[in-house]
Amino acid sequence: MSKQEVVETTEAQIAVHWKEEDYYYPSSKFIGQANLTDPDIFDRFSLDNFPDYFTEYADLLTWYKSWDEVLDSSDAPCYKWFKGGKLNASYNCIDRHLKNNKNKTAIHFVPELEQERVDHITYQELYVRVNEFASLLRKTAGLKRGDRVTIHMPMSAELPITMLACARLGVIHSVVFGGFSASACADRIVDSNSRVLITMDAYYRAGKLLNHKVHADEAVRISAEQGQVVDKVLVWQRYPGKYSSDTPMKGGRDIFVNEELKNHYGARIAPEQMLSEDPLFLMYTSGTTGKPKGCQHGTGGYLAYVTAMSKYIQDIHPEDVYWCMADIGWITGHSFIVYGPLALCASSVIYEGVPTYPDAGRSWRIAQELDVNIFHTAPTAIRALRKLGPEEPAKYNYHFKHMTTVGEPIEPAVWKWYESAVGKGEAIIVDTWWQTETGGFLCSTVPGIKPMKPGSAGPGVPGIHPFILDADGIEIKDVGIAGNICIQNPWPGMFQTIWGDRERFVKTYFADICRDPKSKDWRDWPYLAGDAATMAEDGYFRILGRIDDVINVSGHRLGTKEIESAALVVEEVAEAAVVPVSDEIKGKVPDLYIALKTGVVPTEALARKISDAICDQIGKIAKPRKVWLVPDMPKTRSGKIMRRVLGAISNRGDVGNVMTLANPEIVEEIRIMVQDK
Repeated sequence: MSKQEVVETTEAQIAVHWKEEDYYYPSSKFIGQANLTDPDIFDRFSLDNFPDYFTEYADLLTWYKSWDEVLDSSDAPCYKWFKGGKLNASYNCIDRHLKNNKNKTAIHFVPELEQERVDHITYQELYVRVNEFASLLRKTAGLKRGDRVTIHMPMSAELPITMLACARLGVIHSVVFGGFSASACADRIVDSNSRVLITMDAYYRAGKLLNHKVHADEAVRISAEQGQVVDKVLVWQRYPGKYSSDTPMKGGRDIFVNEELKNHYGARIAPEQMLSEDPLFLMYTSGTTGKPKGCQHGTGGYLAYVTAMSKYIQDIHPEDVYWCMADIGWITGHSFIVYGPLALCASSVIYEGVPTYPDAGRSWRIAQELDVNIFHTAPTAIRALRKLGPEEPAKYNYHFKHMTTVGEPIEPAVWKWYESAVGKGEAIIVDTWWQTETGGFLCSTVPGIKPMKPGSAGPGVPGIHPFILDADGIEIKDVGIAGNICIQNPWPGMFQTIWGDRERFVKTYFADICRDPKSKDWRDWPYLAGDAATMAEDGYFRILGRIDDVINVSGHRLGTKEIESAALVVEEVAEAAVVPVSDEIKGKVPDLYIALKTGVVPTEALARKISDAICDQIGKIAKPRKVWLVPDMPKTRSGKIMRRVLGAISNRGDVGNVMTLANPEIVEEIRIMVQDK
């Protein structure tokens, strides 16, 4: 690397050495059927027409009463979208489809065990089941409009049924990822003041039937210690009529949903006419430290936004079979398994278990059997499938027209495998960037209009206007220099506030770059995402990961994602994770953890090859202190690499409680490897 390159980057900016990749263009076949092919949409959705252009999204929904005002910013940055309008999310996802599509499949539930039959739930059956459960919630559990309920459930058809029943009543649901601990569930019960917990007795994970009810009992106990009493625990049964947990039911508190539903047979509940600005759900972000933040999403704005993103960015048509591999316990599952696809009358696949159980071909068998044509997953899952079964997709006769990647930046090498092996060179890819807080996509190519570019999310989606600031709050207009990506304007999908903590909401996402804290003008309140990014000449944004993940090496700020991406160019590498290590002279230096593809033998020569590849692609400034070839990465139950744990090992710190990880045993193995050298 030349001296000049270092000088060009101030300490407030992040050096980026990534080369821009070539464009991949959608086929004429895809464009011919795409929902959005009109390039004029970007002119219509220019800031000159803000906020009125978002009525195009709201018009995708059915309203009881139209709105009085598109955007109310009188309490900026706590915005009210389509203020005064009335609608119901459950009605929009079910009832309005019945006239023409009641016999169409709404949900394909795929059990993890292959010998169990797939459950195909029609819109009519979904309507019946949601109504009966809504009746149970109202009459048996005593829930009413505005109450909060905590849902701690695995991937199952009963989970969206539960959510949609809550939405029908105007009950605010807070879904906790099924893999989270009882303690994490209790935190959310206490913060939302839920007195009802909805759970399931058991579910399958990697071929084992896990006791899930045990977590409910523990969560209720912890909540009570913190002053929040749960008086009803509603327990769905994995096998109706059979209890699959050895944790006893508690009389007077616990109720078998499947038994109690018999008392609500034939019940029909009129959907509550909710104000557009009424909360629909809480989605807690799971920080490793501190109190979790309850992101409060509204009804009309959120539903309009995810419906539009599902239609225009994911290109979902009613006749499509769409599979998002995320967990419903995350925002991706809320927006793009339940609310967005069902509002469009699509068929949404829900898979109970691990995508590689019982082997790496399982995902592609599901795709073949259900004739899935839109596939949506995270780079984490793509890397795992590439690691365990790179040849598997070619064995199955499925055809995707469209694939989404979500959750973190995808490295160009992994993107290209996804496109050629999984997409068979036929599917277009949208690399979406967004967050729990944003409700739906912020950056992505519109698949029928813009070409794809590996490693780049793309421009702001129609209606979103991003820009980049350095650490001093000055806009970076130079191409290839990275900083904080921010959004100039509010949008309907963004969360309304942090539940019960407006001050934290403003401080975390707006205060640092707010132009006037007293202003009620949206222009003074840009949104600070907390992610690093760079913009190319074509206006495409490349996301580099969290600003917190930037490593300052000798005053030179390097994005960890770029180093990881460089490592993944080496053919033998399956997964890479970079963590900063304290260094007396340089401040911080990168440690690089590598998991190799199945069957590859770790050697010192291979470690050197990986280190050299990083120096070749980025420069010696990014040379890792050490390349650790580990048997596996410590991962959460959802498959995310726990870089915090690796960082603690490299810095000889406390790894904390790792028992909730999917593979806690690997932590000690890595610790011995690293700390005994």
